[in-house]
Amino acid sequence: MTTDLLSDYGYVSMNHVGEVLCGDFVTVSKLPNDSMVMVLADGMGSGVKANILSTLTSTMMSKMVGNEMDIADCIKTVITTLPVSKDFGVSYATFSVVYVKENRWIQIYNYDNPTPFVIRDGKAWQPEYVVSEIHGKKIQSCNFEAKINDSVFMMSDGVLYAGIGETLNFGWGLPQITKFAESIYEDSISAKSLATYIIDRSNNLYKGRPTDDVTCAVLKIRERKIINVMVGPSTNPEDDGKMVSLFLSRKGKHIVCGGTTASIVARYLDREIKAVSSDIGDEGIPPISRIEGIDLVTEGMITLNRVLEYARDFADKNSRYFSWNYKNDGASLISSILLEEATDIHFFMGCAVNAAHQNNSSLSITLKMKLMEELAEVLRKANKTVNLTYY
Repeated sequence: MTTDLLSDYGYVSMNHVGEVLCGDFVTVSKLPNDSMVMVLADGMGSGVKANILSTLTSTMMSKMVGNEMDIADCIKTVITTLPVSKDFGVSYATFSVVYVKENRWIQIYNYDNPTPFVIRDGKAWQPEYVVSEIHGKKIQSCNFEAKINDSVFMMSDGVLYAGIGETLNFGWGLPQITKFAESIYEDSISAKSLATYIIDRSNNLYKGRPTDDVTCAVLKIRERKIINVMVGPSTNPEDDGKMVSLFLSRKGKHIVCGGTTASIVARYLDREIKAVSSDIGDEGIPPISRIEGIDLVTEGMITLNRVLEYARDFADKNSRYFSWNYKNDGASLISSILLEEATDIHFFMGCAVNAAHQNNSSLSITLKMKLMEELAEVLRKANKTVNLTYY
């Protein structure tokens, strides 16, 4: 069961207005046997001190829980290790921990953060929490067997109180947050983008000037989805047929990038290339095409350069998400497939030199290979499994 599943994760933060550092910190530790730990810690106050408290708490909890230390010992160690805040006289950082074993069994521990909730089958579902007192701290805990697409939402209280005294009298509140999560949820949306929706809404409630550090972290149990992308003809034209055959033999979706590449695939399949108009596209991106049996056919390097820009942002703040997730130009469609749908990506990279590009250094084979290698690396940072094969 575990080999067909993946623990997808993503998180987004906003700093307290005027602060360079965020007082919230998220740590993700991948463990053997398809297991992982994700910790969101919220340091008291904001700025440097809060950042130190949350970083230490998140890092320590992640390592200790991952080593299966008793939760009471984990909490005692954190409490006795954290530096004491001069402003408040205590060492204080709240935290939420999600521990996933074998992409199937989930344990949650929560101390003073908003109670984590789950979206299951498109509806908010609250696991049955037990409250225990450990070293004077009340800890919520639960464990359950995950279903496919279960999505666990963790957040700092900057989300809970978004808009307080500004757009809302008492802040956003957990009941309204869960309703919002239900309204935007789709099985196809990645964990990172689910977190992005929550933070974007929080920012709107704060009118762009958050009065606290704001973080949402999401962990989602997903089925693996394989995407295959063919870019460029092979170095030896005699190998084009073999390359296309291997490309098409793999299960999952198939994307073809580049006019020459599309011609090779169409000839192999004995099918026509048909132009497709994009009614909600980007004027700077060349139009897409259609080959029967291929999921998406786009132009090459201009399109992939834009995909790389979107992927860099996705792996970081995901601030450009709402500029591409609804469009149907080539770069937006590839980004939706690679960043939202895909868990496993296989690039078939042809290394032939295109004679038409010899007088344009920006389209040289060296730069094309560099672009694809960077795209593969950025996608790995976004929690994708990526293989790049050269032909």
